[in-house]
Amino acid sequence: MSFPRCTLLWARLPAGRRAGHRAAVCSVLRARVEPVPGALGRVCAVASASSSSSSSSASGGSKAPNTSLFVPLTVKPQGPSADGDVGAELTRPLDKNEVKKILDKFYKRKEIQKLGADYGLDARLFHQAFISFRNYIMQSHSLDVDIHIILNDICFSAAHVDDLFPFFLRHAKQIFPVLDCKDDLRKISDLRIPPNWYPEARAIQRKIIFHSGPTNSGKTYHAIQKYLSAKSGVYCGPLKLLAHEIFEKSNAAGVPCDLVTGEERVTIEPDGKQAAHVACTVEMCSVTTPYEVAVIDEIQMIRDPARGWAWTRALLGLCAEEVHLCGESATIDLVTELMYTTGEEVEVRNYERLTPISVLDHALESLDNLRPGDCIVCFSKNDIYSVSRQIEIRGLESAVIYGSLPPGTKLAQAKKFNDPDDPCKILVATDAIGMGLNLSIRRIIFYSLIKPTINEKGEREIEPITTSQALQIAGRAGRFSSKYKEGEVTTMNREDLSLLKEILNRPVDPIKAAGLHPTAEQIEMFAYHLPDTTLSNLIDIFVDFSQVDGQYFVCNMDDFKFSAELIQHIPLSLRVRYVFCTAPINKKQPFVCSSLLQFARQYSRNEPLTFSWLRRYIKWPLLPPKNIKDLMDLEAVHDVLDLYLWLSYRFIDMFPDASLIRDLQKELDGIIQDGVHNITKLIKISEAQKLLNLESLSAENQSRLSGTVKGQARRMRGTKTLGNKAAETPSPSVGEKSLASRLVQQGLLTADMLKQLEKEWLTQQTEHGKDKTEHGTHSKGTRRKKKEPDSD
Repeated sequence: MSFPRCTLLWARLPAGRRAGHRAAVCSVLRARVEPVPGALGRVCAVASASSSSSSSSASGGSKAPNTSLFVPLTVKPQGPSADGDVGAELTRPLDKNEVKKILDKFYKRKEIQKLGADYGLDARLFHQAFISFRNYIMQSHSLDVDIHIILNDICFSAAHVDDLFPFFLRHAKQIFPVLDCKDDLRKISDLRIPPNWYPEARAIQRKIIFHSGPTNSGKTYHAIQKYLSAKSGVYCGPLKLLAHEIFEKSNAAGVPCDLVTGEERVTIEPDGKQAAHVACTVEMCSVTTPYEVAVIDEIQMIRDPARGWAWTRALLGLCAEEVHLCGESATIDLVTELMYTTGEEVEVRNYERLTPISVLDHALESLDNLRPGDCIVCFSKNDIYSVSRQIEIRGLESAVIYGSLPPGTKLAQAKKFNDPDDPCKILVATDAIGMGLNLSIRRIIFYSLIKPTINEKGEREIEPITTSQALQIAGRAGRFSSKYKEGEVTTMNREDLSLLKEILNRPVDPIKAAGLHPTAEQIEMFAYHLPDTTLSNLIDIFVDFSQVDGQYFVCNMDDFKFSAELIQHIPLSLRVRYVFCTAPINKKQPFVCSSLLQFARQYSRNEPLTFSWLRRYIKWPLLPPKNIKDLMDLEAVHDVLDLYLWLSYRFIDMFPDASLIRDLQKELDGIIQDGVHNITKLIKISEAQKLLNLESLSAENQSRLSGTVKGQARRMRGTKTLGNKAAETPSPSVGEKSLASRLVQQGLLTADMLKQLEKEWLTQQTEHGKDKTEHGTHSKGTRRKKKEPDSD
């Protein structure tokens, strides 16, 4: 007889006959449903067998997972069933108060907690799973037949409370699905043998040549010469600027070369056929195309907490007969070890600096001591603006270069600074000059030695620059290709000079590990096992489960997770969502972040992002910047256009107007260049507006305070007694420009100078008040002494 038929007949039995057959039916039901151990001993036996198999399969030193990353899923209580409450028909309706007592007893059992730990439920997960399990039972209108019968039997002492464990475990795996597939997840996230990911590269015997040396030693030049003389080649650079430079240099030398960056594809052949040579950013290199020569520039960036994976991928995966690496000697040992695992030897070629460089014994101390060819290096945009303004006050012109400027603007500012006929002889820049630009610098001046950085854990740190960073920046002075054949390095402040010498004299720490990054395929396999988990949480679990050798580390993925959480509520397929999250955005720019969100929303609606739509979205045409804030807003719009172009090469149908957007971006680049050219005027206007706002606010507060004082005085003494001259003096009009405002607008006074003057004035007033008080006390005492004889 089938189980449904048995149930139906049982329901038709009179109540008296049901009682007599209840025990027999319960035993049949237990045989028909999932095996439920009748005593804790049998449960423990099952747990012991399971845990032993689990430990054997997870052997190899796998770490315990971080269960704080397991986000519980919601299991809704069951509502009224169309067939009625079958469990209640077979037994009786449950007394929820009795059930609650049973569940509380179950939770407090030490044996149950230990058993849960054997299945991966630590104290936190056990508690969360129990709360969900209890809510499910107490709030459900009708429970499954098997659990209803067990609860009923426990109420009548026909079963033990421990018999609830299989049902509890089943529920725990529903809300924490990772518990059911931990071994599979560990296999997917096993990153211990990265060379095996690139079978095409392993199929050939590559020759690895490491060009080692400091900046301006000619190491990259020799590698590029080999690249140009080869039948086919690929150049992998860290920046779009460097890829553009090699692209132009190669074509100028008569070697047809294509350009591939995240936002741009340029084929030099008129028919669109791919050239034998390609210059690309390192993330965009192909690991399946065969080449004769490959060049990987700035190989030391293999240790970068965020981008190091791209250099690891290029080093292990490029299919080239010769792979030329250019970078610091600190990377030689790591590269040698990594190539040992691929069976390839490394040939090292050492280079010395072509021009001398010296650290001066005196600091600059004042911008009055600037000379043509000087470059002041700052590590914040605010310092750049402040220094540029002070240089302009001294009647000098300066070029400005910082990271968020578009590449075209950086090149224009570099050209302006390098032009011997241009009056601009001073450069103010961030460490963005460390690579990718050819600059004619005589002297590097560190405005500060403190730089904010992000470590491998994604934490913000403010520490002195490293020896590697200091050497990279200092090495820009006195380059072989510039008119200054000797370089000099110093600091702005005298107290920083000894620290700079100490930093530069330290040996560069050897690089110990290379970065890795999960692929889209690995994330898809994770999602197959955890279909209801968010992408951000998937990444967290992947990184936690991942196993790497000591020569590798998993790159920081905070930016990826930021984008994943930003677009989590938008309905997208996993692969599309992954691509959107890998789009490079500056999460400090709100407009860029909101644009990624808007682009993803349009995509999910299957609405193409056309040229006309984007023009409306960015409110084109854009006006030239009137102050620094306007300039920063234009830079953000430029980044949004970059984002569009980046996505247009991944989703051609949905971002169809890449060529029109590129023309728009070039026009915007010109507007930004004009803004940066007039940056000191923008700074001056920004300072004046800030000062006027502060003065208006101060005058408004003073007027409000004066009115309050007057009102209180009238109430206390009446209007006739208010004969104070200060009260009779009219308040200055808010619309009138003060002397300070006029001086700021004329460039004779800065906001910092105004603050200093105010500080000094307050100090003088305080000291004057003290002197006046002491003088008054002394005079009062003297008068009292004169009156004493009269009183006598």
